[in-house]
Amino acid sequence: MTDYYRYPQPEPQPYNTGAYPPPPPPPHRAKAKRPVALIVAVAAAVIGGGASALVGQFVGGDKSSGTGVTGTNVSRSSTGTVSGVAQAVSPSIVEISATSSAGQSTGSGVIITADGEVITNNHVVSGADTVKVRLSDGKTYTAKVVGTDPDKDLALIKLEGASGLKAASLGDSSKVKVGDEVVAIGSPEGLTGTVTSGIVSALNRDVTVAKDQDQDQGRQQQQGGGWPFEFGGQQFNGDTGDSKTTYKAIQTDASLNPGNSGGALINMNGEIIGINSAMYSPSSATGSTAGSVGLGFAIPIDTVKADLDDLRSGGNS
Repeated sequence: MTDYYRYPQPEPQPYNTGAYPPPPPPPHRAKAKRPVALIVAVAAAVIGGGASALVGQFVGGDKSSGTGVTGTNVSRSSTGTVSGVAQAVSPSIVEISATSSAGQSTGSGVIITADGEVITNNHVVSGADTVKVRLSDGKTYTAKVVGTDPDKDLALIKLEGASGLKAASLGDSSKVKVGDEVVAIGSPEGLTGTVTSGIVSALNRDVTVAKDQDQDQGRQQQQGGGWPFEFGGQQFNGDTGDSKTTYKAIQTDASLNPGNSGGALINMNGEIIGINSAMYSPSSATGSTAGSVGLGFAIPIDTVKADLDDLRSGGNS
């Protein structure tokens, strides 16, 4: 007969009547659940705002992942608008009055240094005895011709006693494309700071202009006929004479009129891409019948930059 009390028996458990709380769950179960609950809670908290960045930190990803795209708030900038370009560049554009035995002609120029170096066309100052320059703020200076290059129809003048001027930013005309928007600023008919706009109509146009301004040409400019030039074997705005030169030009439909010569052709970033040099006026019209018909030409700014050292050393003056 087996002795019932020979082996130890399990201690009887009291019946749970509610007087005693249920025993806590085994410790190993709590440790298993906590990380899962934490990750789920974090994911739920960050949904809709940076979830990928925070979850990336938990899984060992790049902390920079999930950030927003950096950009420029264009509504706070006038870059790329005609008014913005005009406001930024107009202080760097001047009106030039050149007086010679042939009379007085009016042109434009572009300030390229704070101490008063100004680029313009050779035909604006050719043969001039005195040169006066008026800034956009109305202040006037006497200028001297530093150097000229009739073959490129370029000239460099220097304002006497000038300092602290706003120099223009010179762009890269090799990047100019047909159809690019442009702004022209100059002093047509003596209307200082006139702004027009358009597009680049063509590139590398062979334009032929006179090297020097004789008496008849000077009188024609004074009357408003425009600087004579040749294109495609034809003459426009008068006879260019025997002494002439040909250069590659940017064609634009931005309105150019007599007095715009030497002024700026500008891209929408406010960079000078050309020096306006010629415009077509119907037949030999003068006075009130002369005006832009959307055929203007500018010397590429890369040509200007390549010629600056020679102009500063006197060029062919």
